[in-house]
Amino acid sequence: MTRVVVTGAAGMIGSNIVLGLNRLGIDDVIAVDNLTHAGKFRNLVDARIADYLDKTDFYARFARGEFGKVDAVFHEGACSDTMEHDGRYMLDTNYRASKDLLDACLARGVRLLYASSAATYGASTGFIETPANERPLNVYGWSKLLFDQVVRRQLQTASVQVAGFRYFNVYGPRETHKGRMASVAFHHFQQLREHGSVKLFGEYGGYGPGLQERDFVSVDDVVAVNLWFFAHPAARGIVNLGTGRAQPFNDVAQATVNACRRLAGRPALSLADQVAQGLVQYIPFPDALVGKYQCHTQADLSALRATGCDVVFADVATGVDRYIDWLAAQPAT
Repeated sequence: MTRVVVTGAAGMIGSNIVLGLNRLGIDDVIAVDNLTHAGKFRNLVDARIADYLDKTDFYARFARGEFGKVDAVFHEGACSDTMEHDGRYMLDTNYRASKDLLDACLARGVRLLYASSAATYGASTGFIETPANERPLNVYGWSKLLFDQVVRRQLQTASVQVAGFRYFNVYGPRETHKGRMASVAFHHFQQLREHGSVKLFGEYGGYGPGLQERDFVSVDDVVAVNLWFFAHPAARGIVNLGTGRAQPFNDVAQATVNACRRLAGRPALSLADQVAQGLVQYIPFPDALVGKYQCHTQADLSALRATGCDVVFADVATGVDRYIDWLAAQPAT
């Protein structure tokens, strides 16, 4: 029987990975998380798991081999708040715990597939997985980069698969608990429901209103890549996980508004018409983000494709439309 550990299992990506494993018939899943914010439990209600452990109990017990033969660890647990200013907490959570886990996996012959981040690129205009492009803008990005650097040193001699995924802007089901760190699509849906309009940043960084752009990737596709690597244990390395297409925030707003209009039996509108009708509105760029904001991200997929991974990524219109259907079907909480 295949036994798998998923850290951050009650989070957005972690819970979707657990469900993806379940669809493959794998339910000997040890779920690890921190449920201090208890509402995250909802993400695992419909999942099949063998055990749950708090993160404070897991790492030392795993290193001692208390869970028997484990085939792989999907390490999604992290502090992902890019505005977190407690550097000691960030490094302890994102770096030290990850390094201890890597050491234990290598010692015990357990495969490790882990979450890195496009925040490692920060101020860079290049998004190829090389040190020349790694210029994080905050301690979150640096904590992820620091662990990537450790992995790079271990990759040449590691006897088992180690794969790190630099997630770009992930959106999709089971992110409600993330609050202000939830995706743009989630916030747009909530804004429409509560206020009848969507708000975007105005002009900044040489980009016009709503034209700052990111590589927005559906969590469904993130799971598909993780599971592809799980099925191909020879694939390893640190790779970008985005669509390879940068799209403006305007595209997310337009897709969200039109998905909601479709559900209400109304016709789709062009962005210009949405702006004219006040459905999409622009606000001044906040001072708190000046100098700390990526105006453009776009994953270079060369390294990912070189592994043989052939997952096809949804564009914003397709992925957001599917996500809004899911959000609209959720009971009010």
